[in-house]
Amino acid sequence: MEIVIKNMVCRQCINTVKRLLDECGINYTKVELGHALIDDATDNVAISQLDSLLNQEGFQRIIDHDSALIENVKLKIISHIRDEENANKHNLSDCLADSLGLSYDSISRIFSAKEGRTIEKYYIAQKIELVKELLDYGNLTLSEIADRIGYSSVAHLSRQFKSVTGYTPSDYAKSVHTRKGLNEV
Repeated sequence: MEIVIKNMVCRQCINTVKRLLDECGINYTKVELGHALIDDATDNVAISQLDSLLNQEGFQRIIDHDSALIENVKLKIISHIRDEENANKHNLSDCLADSLGLSYDSISRIFSAKEGRTIEKYYIAQKIELVKELLDYGNLTLSEIADRIGYSSVAHLSRQFKSVTGYTPSDYAKSVHTRKGLNEV
């Protein structure tokens, strides 16, 4: 049986969910970002215990179809942005439609209704979070960051960055700041 888990955004999240499944005595065959394949014979007591432990760790098991779809869209967007080899070689709407088996219009409509913002706004927010992360590392120029993330120019990146954060990238790099988690934007 597949369970969908909200707020999994990194490898450490996968390890944490594996640990929680082990604590609950739930057999699993696979744990990936946002998903786990568990034994079909898992009883409701173990699932309830897992739900409680997931919540304590900042995760949540998703039960309804639309919420699961939204979580999958978010994970696909994060993956799309961070895939350095294929970054920006594929159209996001085509990637989402192909991987989720629904038309982009349907995905977009459900996402906007549930999230209160468009897929595009979420996509931009995630790109800006990656820009912040790369600026924090300090080992790439703004031009290299723009190229890596798929901006047409440094000017485009800078305009979008300022409209989302209120700072220019260089002002942000000089400031003391706290970044949001990837699934909080």
